[in-house]
Amino acid sequence: MTVSIQSEPFDTAAEIARIEAELAGRAGAVVTFSGLCRDEAGRLAALELEHYPGMAEEEIDRVVEEARARWPVQALRVIHRHGLVRPGEGIVLVVTASPHRKAAFAAADFLMDYLKTRAPFWKREHLADGSVGGWVEATQADAEAAGAWA
Repeated sequence: MTVSIQSEPFDTAAEIARIEAELAGRAGAVVTFSGLCRDEAGRLAALELEHYPGMAEEEIDRVVEEARARWPVQALRVIHRHGLVRPGEGIVLVVTASPHRKAAFAAADFLMDYLKTRAPFWKREHLADGSVGGWVEATQADAEAAGAWA
């Protein structure tokens, strides 16, 4: 399985070990990015992540295939959480493996830029004071980074 959208936390070390075992010494680089929920200086109690089941997986699969076409990756793994994610918990995990580091880094960077700006997820803040905040939009810097891949 390449793409998972799940409510439960992920185990980064287990995902890396699974890819390394699958490749059995053929990879020269494994790059991992783990995105965490921040507490925003104590203001945030949790992020609520929503998605359309089926559609989100299909869209992320499409972008994973684009990454495979652009770089000589041997393995890719994307996990994205949904539901309530508390500060310090993982939101997203991207693992890429390639014969060489530059391709593994580039594929991971490409996937994260996509996930930050165009993946079909909606994030809403739950504040420490018990109120529900607004929906979180991608930043201008995120949009510019994603635009560099066009």
